[in-house]
Amino acid sequence: MTILTSLLGTKAFSLILFMWQAGTAPAASPEGTATFSITSMIKSMGGVAIGVVIVLLIMSVYSIAIMVERYLTYTAAKKQSREFAPRVAQALKNDRIEEAINISDKHRKSHLAMVVSSGLQEFRAHEQSSDISGDEIEASKRALQRAIAIKTAEFKRGLSGLATIGSTAPFVGLFGTVFGIINAFRAMGNAGQAGIGAVASGISEALFTTALGLLVAVPAVWLFNYFTGKVDGFIVEMDNSASELVDYFIKNRTRQLKP
Repeated sequence: MTILTSLLGTKAFSLILFMWQAGTAPAASPEGTATFSITSMIKSMGGVAIGVVIVLLIMSVYSIAIMVERYLTYTAAKKQSREFAPRVAQALKNDRIEEAINISDKHRKSHLAMVVSSGLQEFRAHEQSSDISGDEIEASKRALQRAIAIKTAEFKRGLSGLATIGSTAPFVGLFGTVFGIINAFRAMGNAGQAGIGAVASGISEALFTTALGLLVAVPAVWLFNYFTGKVDGFIVEMDNSASELVDYFIKNRTRQLKP
């Protein structure tokens, strides 16, 4: 895999150099000698290469949509959690559970608010019970675990798509590369010569699809790793909040049962 990535990176650099040279190339000579530009290169692509480019563009648009949506989601969760934490901590410190639930409901984008709200609502349902069996504490723990699982799945939504695009886009581009090389050798055979003019169209097609595949894959991989780290951090925060909330429930119940 490392060798393949290195080869693809070398081809991508060659394409950049080729496109720069093509963009600065002079116009066609009076004798009709062919010159290359980005527009003419795209027009000369075969059906397979065009199909590969379309697939890669669709993958690119999809990955960009996921990146933007996930970034906005994580930013809103972080911002609201920072506002929520001190307010709910103060409410719980004064044993105002109903107020803490209301505060949680006002921060619906916060992962901490969702977890705390689930635990508090379950605890409130058993608050009037004098049973010391601990069933209400266990019920609250299960509610917290369910909330964490649901929020974790919500945070991870779309990341599998980024991972798939990041891992498959280079191979989609490589598929177009193979057909570009085939077209280059076919043109060479039809022309009966081995000059660069006979194979330039196929080679440019091959390098273009390779570079496009890398261009789609690299940001997807980078953002997937970045977002995965964000989600891991959110999970740690939710676990810590759940643990602190369970401690609060235990202390609250112990205090109520004291004569």
